[in-house]
Amino acid sequence: MQSQAQSPLVAIVGPTAVGKSELALRLAQRFDGEIVNADSRHVYRGLDLGTAKPTPAERAEVSHHLVDVVNVDETYSLALYLEEANRAIQDVHSRGRLPLLVGGTGQYVWALLEGFRAPHVPPNAALRERLEAQARDEGHDALWNRLHEVDPASAERIDARNVRRVVRALEVTLESGVPFSQARRRESPPYRSLVIGLTLERAELYRRIDERVDAMIVAGWPGEVARLMAAGHSPELPAMAAIGYRDMVEYVTGKLSLQWAGDAIKVATHRFARRQFSWFRPGDPRILWLDAASPDAFEAAAALVSGHLAAAGDGP
Repeated sequence: MQSQAQSPLVAIVGPTAVGKSELALRLAQRFDGEIVNADSRHVYRGLDLGTAKPTPAERAEVSHHLVDVVNVDETYSLALYLEEANRAIQDVHSRGRLPLLVGGTGQYVWALLEGFRAPHVPPNAALRERLEAQARDEGHDALWNRLHEVDPASAERIDARNVRRVVRALEVTLESGVPFSQARRRESPPYRSLVIGLTLERAELYRRIDERVDAMIVAGWPGEVARLMAAGHSPELPAMAAIGYRDMVEYVTGKLSLQWAGDAIKVATHRFARRQFSWFRPGDPRILWLDAASPDAFEAAAALVSGHLAAAGDGP
């Protein structure tokens, strides 16, 4: 078995609905691979249709890791993700197979590829509630200013509108006494990584997003949300902040029509796709970009993987 530092890893990144999962499945079949999830919503059991989670058939076809690992009402952190993802990748390597890291959660992807280690500070529900109440009562800028006072380095990296991340940075800083920016440490990149990015013209990407939202609704997304609510899961749970779920709650409870909910979800997903490009920038030299609309995209990706593996004698 190779040492971890020599072990190959292929990451497939890009915006939502661009075709990452489909490409990863085909590459896994060709290169004897297994998929390691890098989507922060796929870890939750019960969030299936609305997150475009791999289907049971796809998971039977190719082994997937870090899918359905926690309940909707449980907390899942970056620190836990890194611990479990590294363990999964090492497990895949131990069996002589190729791990493919697949997903659009940029924080997960880059923290793993660049060797970050996140602080293990357990959630403090009471503190979080106080911080979230401050954001509600005084505005998100007030909460961000508080973070800037105690940890300016973290504040500069976190958008004030991302209250969840601001709260977590404050929580770690206040609970540990160490600024969040210092508690996160970086080690040598643990793997020999190839990062393949998929991209599309914006109009085509939006068309695919809209078609997928429509297909999710037809497949039974409203029923999925109704079942979650019937099981007692509050729409205010962090997991339910996944795009579209709270809009679908509004439909299920009769506050929005299905048309309005669907349109709102499409707009929010377009916005999310644009934000993803702040994590996966077209000019980033770490990423080898492919046009997802090209009929040669798969063969181009396969050639990149073959070359990556052959460079260290791992290839077929």
